[in-house]
Order: sequence, then structure tokens, then C-alpha cells
Amino acid sequence: MSIDLNCDLGESFGAYKIGNDEEVIKFVDRVNIACGFHAGDPIVMDKTVSLAKDYNVKVGAHPSYRDFVGFGRRFLDASPKEIENDIIYQIGALHAFCLKHSIQLDHVKPHGALYNRAAVDFDTAMAVARGIKAFDRNLKMVVLCNSEMVRAAEMAGLTYLKEAFADRHYDDNGRLVSRKVNGAVIDDLNLILSRVKRMITDGMVESITGKVIKLNPDTICVHGDNEKALEIAKNLNLLLKEYKNSKGGKL
Repeated sequence: MSIDLNCDLGESFGAYKIGNDEEVIKFVDRVNIACGFHAGDPIVMDKTVSLAKDYNVKVGAHPSYRDFVGFGRRFLDASPKEIENDIIYQIGALHAFCLKHSIQLDHVKPHGALYNRAAVDFDTAMAVARGIKAFDRNLKMVVLCNSEMVRAAEMAGLTYLKEAFADRHYDDNGRLVSRKVNGAVIDDLNLILSRVKRMITDGMVESITGKVIKLNPDTICVHGDNEKALEIAKNLNLLLKEYKNSKGGKL
């Protein structure tokens, strides 16, 4: 079993810098690049795709609701058709820079509120899947483990990567705890490492209340805007390498 590490990058805009993309990208296997609806601009997209090529990192689009002010973390009452076309539009923007740098676009991962909505609402999940398929049926769809996104990807006939989160707490239903809840984002490195170790060896994680949630992730996410993103990425990179090199997948 191969499990890789992904990170949301390219979320700066103009004079505003978010994250330490130039360093974090050295320690991940794939990046999800903002496409201009919640963050990112043509300069940032160009630079981030170039960095990904330099470090041989897989490139994915990170589309969102049209919510610049809220960083894509506010729900918008968009119709399925709007979501489908917004997905196509944003993938197309990033794809143009992939063409410029002669690098293949590998996957698509919705961002923020769109991701969380698609996890629980099948119509939203299908709109995302249709948008991806309409652009390129060979693109992978990154989906939250045990969510409606899994069912949508399967129905659309898309290859998908089941995702678990290193630095976020889960609720008892296996969904991400809202960032409005105190403690939803984890910054304790030791806790993050112990949780991810259990995810990849036992396929389990504890919810914020202590309930055991079953997971079977293909990829682990660390958020680029986490203040400790670089430290987390470095240590998870070592943990996953140890796992891959170990006999029988035991750490």
C-alpha cells in the first residue's frame, strides 16, 4: 500500500503572502494549487506550478466557491450547474500554466466550504465530479474518506484518492470539525504524528470526542496555511518514508 503526502499551496495573492510554499513543497508528493476563486492569482499559479516541476511534485487544481473575502471557507448557495462550470473554469486556469511548464495536471481537490459541502451533499459532490470529468476524465478526484464524494467519484467513473487530514480533528461521523470550533485545527506535532501513524498502520483515527473512526487513506493532507506547516511536512515525510521502507507496513 502506498500513501503519499499532499498540501494546499499557492494561496498567496498579490502583495499578501500565505504559507511557506518554497520550503514546504520539498517535503510533499502532491500539491493542490488555488485557482483564483478563494486565493491565488496568475503570478502565484505560475510560480507554484514551476516549483512543483522543479521538485517533481504532482500538480492538482484546488477549486472553491467564489469567496475571495472568506478564503473559500463560507458556504455559498450555488446551483449544481454553477458548481460544475466553476470547477471546469478553475481547472482550466491552472491547466494553462501546466501547459506553459510542460507538466501534467494530475488531480483535483475541492477547497474549504465546497469540500465540506460535497462531503455530505451528494448533489454537490456529483457537480464537482461532473466538472472534473467534463474537463478530463483521466484526472483523479481527491475525496474525504467515507463521504458522499466517494460515491460521486465512483458513479462518475473517476479514479479517486481517499484523503485523511493530519492537522484537523474529525467529528463522530468522520467529517472535519468546523474551524469555528476551538481545537478543530491541530498544531501539536506529537499529536499529529501519533494520529497519522495510526491512520496509516491501523486505518483508524479518534474523533474529537474519542470515538474511533475507520479510515483507509491514499493520501494525507497538511494545510499550507498552518503556522507549523513546514515542521509538520518534514516530520510526516520522514514518517511515511519509514512506513514505505518497513517490512509488512509496520512502524
